[in-house]
Amino acid sequence: MATISGDAVKKATGRDWDEWFPLLDRAGAKKLAHRDIVDIVGTKFGVGSWWRQMVTVEYERARGLRVTNQNAMGFTATASKTVASPVERVYRAWINARTRQRWLNDPAVEIRSARPNKSLRIGWKDGTSVVVGFIDKSAGKSQVAVSHDRLKSAAAVARMKSYWKQQLSSLQDVVES
Repeated sequence: MATISGDAVKKATGRDWDEWFPLLDRAGAKKLAHRDIVDIVGTKFGVGSWWRQMVTVEYERARGLRVTNQNAMGFTATASKTVASPVERVYRAWINARTRQRWLNDPAVEIRSARPNKSLRIGWKDGTSVVVGFIDKSAGKSQVAVSHDRLKSAAAVARMKSYWKQQLSSLQDVVES
């Protein structure tokens, strides 16, 4: 089942999924790498960059070439939480090692880059990477969104989604206290 409606893709590209999938089959896309399918959708059919990616990903999913949460670098698990705490406090709970020990089960992380109160890029102990985004929701609330990238399997996605859900609940307890 496509994550984008046939009507939406037709409005943006001039074709719905019932047209795209056989068209790409005839172009030999089942045997091509992702970037080669993207190239066909863009050059042969004149689709813009964002939509050529979406058409390609949906085609790959429909033909069993890609599964949900999979990308070119592996799999990605995501989680987010809105908390009743200012974004500055939530951000500090991530970057301060002492505070991080209070809520994160694996506090010894490598912060690779940081944009204060906006985002963090973190190296994880198993070689995967984590991107954390912080959004000020006003009125003393903020949202934290985690994207754990380069996971090896769909099973790892399920484990890490559960892990991050628990960790973000623990974070909430710390920053709201």
